[in-house]
Amino acid sequence: MFASLLLVAGALAPTVWAQANTTYANYSSQSQPDLTPQTVATIRLAIPDCENGPLSTNIVCNASADYRARAAGLVSALTLEELINITGNTQYGVPRLGLPAYQVWNEALHGLDRADFADSGDYEWATSFPMPILSMASLNRSLINNIGSLISTQARAFNNDGRYGLDTYAPNINGFRSPIWGRGQETPGEDAFFLTSVYAYEYITGMQGGVNPSELKIATTPKHFAGYDLENWHNISRLGNDLYISQQDLAGYYTPQFLAAVAYAKAQSLMCSYNAVNGVPSCANSFFLQTLLRDSWGFDEISGYVSTDCDAAYNVFNPHMYASNVSSAAADSLRAGADIDCGTSYQYYLNESILEGLVSRDDIELGVTRLYSQLVRLGNFNGNNSAYRQLTWDDVVKTDALNISYEAAVEGIVLLKNDGTLPLPSSVKSVALIGPWANATTQLQGNYYGTPPYLISPLAAAEASGLTVNYAIGTEISTNSTANFSAALTAAKNSDAIVFAGGIDNTIEAEGQDRLNVSWPGNQLDLISQLSNLGKPLVVLQMGGGQVDSSSLKSNPNVNSLVWGGYPGQSGGQAILDILTGKRAPAGRLVSTQYPADYPFSFPQNDLGLRPNASTGNPGQTFIWYTGKPVYAFGDGLFYTNFSTTAASGYGASNGSSADIATVVSQPHPDYEFLAQQPIVNFTVQVANTGNVASDYSAMLFLSTQNAGPAPYPNKWLVGFDRLSSISPGQSSTLTISVPIGAMARTDENGNSVLYPGTYKLALNNDESVVQQVTLTGNAAVLTKWPVATQEILPAA
Repeated sequence: MFASLLLVAGALAPTVWAQANTTYANYSSQSQPDLTPQTVATIRLAIPDCENGPLSTNIVCNASADYRARAAGLVSALTLEELINITGNTQYGVPRLGLPAYQVWNEALHGLDRADFADSGDYEWATSFPMPILSMASLNRSLINNIGSLISTQARAFNNDGRYGLDTYAPNINGFRSPIWGRGQETPGEDAFFLTSVYAYEYITGMQGGVNPSELKIATTPKHFAGYDLENWHNISRLGNDLYISQQDLAGYYTPQFLAAVAYAKAQSLMCSYNAVNGVPSCANSFFLQTLLRDSWGFDEISGYVSTDCDAAYNVFNPHMYASNVSSAAADSLRAGADIDCGTSYQYYLNESILEGLVSRDDIELGVTRLYSQLVRLGNFNGNNSAYRQLTWDDVVKTDALNISYEAAVEGIVLLKNDGTLPLPSSVKSVALIGPWANATTQLQGNYYGTPPYLISPLAAAEASGLTVNYAIGTEISTNSTANFSAALTAAKNSDAIVFAGGIDNTIEAEGQDRLNVSWPGNQLDLISQLSNLGKPLVVLQMGGGQVDSSSLKSNPNVNSLVWGGYPGQSGGQAILDILTGKRAPAGRLVSTQYPADYPFSFPQNDLGLRPNASTGNPGQTFIWYTGKPVYAFGDGLFYTNFSTTAASGYGASNGSSADIATVVSQPHPDYEFLAQQPIVNFTVQVANTGNVASDYSAMLFLSTQNAGPAPYPNKWLVGFDRLSSISPGQSSTLTISVPIGAMARTDENGNSVLYPGTYKLALNNDESVVQQVTLTGNAAVLTKWPVATQEILPAA
């Protein structure tokens, strides 16, 4: 509509189009964008008719042609009006050509969201898995891949009924750097360099059907590129955040996971973020979207597309003021490499951009061709011959019945403290279940969730178990009222054991909302303290994605056990109960540091420098650089049994390995596309269960050095992890962790990934139960050269 009006009344367009933005929000402080109804619409989709419709004679319907040529054939048939109208996320189609409506904005963070769920019957629900931070705490790569595969199967079934698109705005792979970040729950944790890169690889390849398959299953859109990890700290909106990041930190922490997503896993699209980095909004940042993404990492120039975050193109104007008006902001974003606008700025304003000579039809065609190249690869124009067209509601039911949501919750739950109280013995016949998470339902899902088939609360699971349950809420998440304390204390006195289920939820941490602190909110600790004085076994469940300072619980001998449960999804209550009663044994490990309460006040949380800085009070960020003492450390986690670990024959500190760098970097790597993926050393240990409980075993492998490369030296960094399935008492298993070459490299001040000569220490877990020395000799070698940061899109004068 807008383009045709423009052609009729071109000279009047600037005053006409300005009416699209009826209010001017202060996005410097307002952290939620005012999205148009068109942007947020959920629309029914359809398969293009390539048999009898108008498109049947277009090359786009020729299944034997190259997918890029097919997409280009479709785009070339569009009028300018039609072309501009499909540059946004909500596309109402092109009736003249028989091109159906399409919705780019679909979500699959931990299950389908923004699907067109039916009111009842078929397609009424989809599986709701735990939030990623809990699933990743399992340290189970195959589990993450399986979750991605199951979500994409359900997505395809929904798509076949016109209820979901073929791409998804997931995963969220920003590092959980600041513990107050409201969206850290969506991520795999704070280790962006290795852990998040592995998560990205497994989730993306699970969703897409492998590494760059001939027919994609679901195209993933990793987000948010780059440097995005705050919502509204100190009333500074994420929409207008301008963050200084050194090239060293940008290359070493804020982008490696995106490189892994794009170069290794072959993600087919990417989302640019709201914030600016070093003065340039990410969605108008040609260094990010062209130099890094396409020129350096090999993101496909023709078929890989970039979507803005929702309304981020508009934000290039307001609040960033990098562009002087919306038409310029749309043009800047498009020319920088943001192909599709989640929003309506492109659809409403690119006509002005053309009139003003800021963009050409070719610029717009390139972005739309990239999107539709993916839709061709996804089989959208192959009719019933698409590889996944046969998936139906029955497949949704079948994949849900595999109960992987439960398995992910059980495997991710972390035991932080235990004096032998857990698992609860059979002599415990009655339990007091107290706290704001005790009867949690939708709380279990965290955020970005759809309709689940069911939600099992801790209360429902306990009541169904045969235990006598005395339930009392006691207190809410954030209240200071003690009105319900008395009922809680009475319930506790009448029970054999007490379980307090509390912590934080999405009233405290959420999109658009950072936490004010990392303390337990409200008066929950007061109630726990009173419960601990009753002389009964007391278990505390610390729920929520971000960590809270539980030092008082750690030091209180009357708090017998402490368990972190994250957001455990649709089967969360059952998973929690089975851990508490010993039906399943915990083996998760923390993937974020639990800092003391004063940590976020010791320096500005929008200081993205990772290394300690005395002048700013920055004590160092993440386990890699933090110089303080955590309450619980990244990687902490206990078991119900005892494990002993010993170096396998030929390994260990006394007989560590040595390698020449020149030989390492020149060796062929036929099994890996990139040298950085090639293993440089295998760390092998024997793991024996010396206790009395069968249990999985999880492990993290850390690397440190005091002479390889320039100072300052990190405390340590993660280079591997794994999980062994259940080991029975008296039995042992072999654990081998392969360390890739890229994981041993450090990032220099210019952003280059460098393999330095020197002595390195590999250590198993935080207790360093097994240590192996590795020596690299020769000259330092650059594995990946970081390009010079220049910008093609300049700010408005």
